[in-house]
Amino acid sequence: MPRSKNKVASRERRRRVLELAKGYWGDRSAVWTIAKNHVEKGLTHAYRDRRLKKRNYRRLWIVRINAAARLNGTTYSRLIDGLNKKGLSINRKVLAEIAANQPEMFKQIVAHVNS
Repeated sequence: MPRSKNKVASRERRRRVLELAKGYWGDRSAVWTIAKNHVEKGLTHAYRDRRLKKRNYRRLWIVRINAAARLNGTTYSRLIDGLNKKGLSINRKVLAEIAANQPEMFKQIVAHVNS
């Protein structure tokens, strides 16, 4: 019985990888062995950076809240501690949005926490 290599499946697998490599520079987009390595590396970075993105946004929100809090005479840590003690649960994303776009409302939140 002749040996079967399943050309259909292997060609489809190569085509899928080369499709993902479209737009890569030079041989990275055309040569199977090079494209395979770079696509795998790119997918690894994409997987990792989906998690890093969440961390980076949280850091950005904290920086924005801290800047607005300092303009209102307190600090980020005191503000968050006060919110927790008052039982107010405003997440950092919303708090940063309020701090950036509605400074008067943010000032009222700070005043309520400090009272």
